[in-house]
Amino acid sequence: MTDEAIALLAPRIGTRAACAAAGVPQATWYRRHRISPLAPKAAPVPHTERIQPRALAPAERQAILDMLHSDRFADLAPDEVWATLLDEGTYLGSVSTYYRVLREAGETRERRAQATHPATVKPELVATGPNQVYSWDITKLHGPAKWTYYHLYVILDIYSRYAVGWMVATRESAALAEKLIAATCAKQGIGRGQLSIHADRGSSMTSKPVALLLADLGVTQSHSRPHVSNDNPYSESQFKTMKYRPAFPARFASIEAARAHCQDFFPWYNNEHRHGGLGLHTAADVHYGRAAAVRADRAQVLDAAYLAHPERFVRKPPAPPKLPGTSWINPPPDKETGTGTQ
Repeated sequence: MTDEAIALLAPRIGTRAACAAAGVPQATWYRRHRISPLAPKAAPVPHTERIQPRALAPAERQAILDMLHSDRFADLAPDEVWATLLDEGTYLGSVSTYYRVLREAGETRERRAQATHPATVKPELVATGPNQVYSWDITKLHGPAKWTYYHLYVILDIYSRYAVGWMVATRESAALAEKLIAATCAKQGIGRGQLSIHADRGSSMTSKPVALLLADLGVTQSHSRPHVSNDNPYSESQFKTMKYRPAFPARFASIEAARAHCQDFFPWYNNEHRHGGLGLHTAADVHYGRAAAVRADRAQVLDAAYLAHPERFVRKPPAPPKLPGTSWINPPPDKETGTGTQ
């Protein structure tokens, strides 16, 4: 029997009997021939907006916040606050509830008072000639036994790369650093207001005796930023040159041996080693103003080579490397620097 037959029988024997005779479920018949519109479905409520029957009331949540904000518990972790209150017979919620309330209030951070540090200023130093900016540092030299060291103090002119002062000692000491700086400034004839000296933040570099000495000499003091390894590049480069030489030993048998090695190294470094950042001049030539004459002599040799065989120089006549212009520690981003800068 079809739906039409059910429609004919239903007024006579009733809808239920007609559906039973036709073998059609009564609900199916009503669903197919529904006259009234379907009831609108309620819009789904997001899970985060559903009211949970176990949720704390606003007053209860505020009570937890007030307790965590109190002077007594302001610097304690939420689980410690929870345990303390529980020992006193008070239960406001679980530990996870404490954290959830704090998170919703935007307070999930270190609750203890934090030390604040002033913003560090990037040191920017420039040298356009010798004896304007010095860089100094201390490095360790391995002694004869494990965990024994000697300390090498070196003061370097950043423009000429000339080691103006050095010393090997058994310890790192502000008093020894003070003596070395004073002797070096006297040897180089440093006047008041002429020199800036840069160092990292070691105990000797930041010591009060060194600071007072530099103030007495009229020398400007500069320090690297905390935890920044490249604010003192010239001293680090000089130490690398020293320690990567084939003649540098793994250990020194005595402090006398360390001093003897340095007595050989620093004359070579100052007077024989040709620096790529100095136009392949020696530090002594740049420091004492002989580099221009040396470059002129080099130019004469290259000119003669060009005249003898111009076909060997395809693009242009050869020229010696340029002399250094300015040397910077942390040049400004928009600053045009010359040859020999860092």
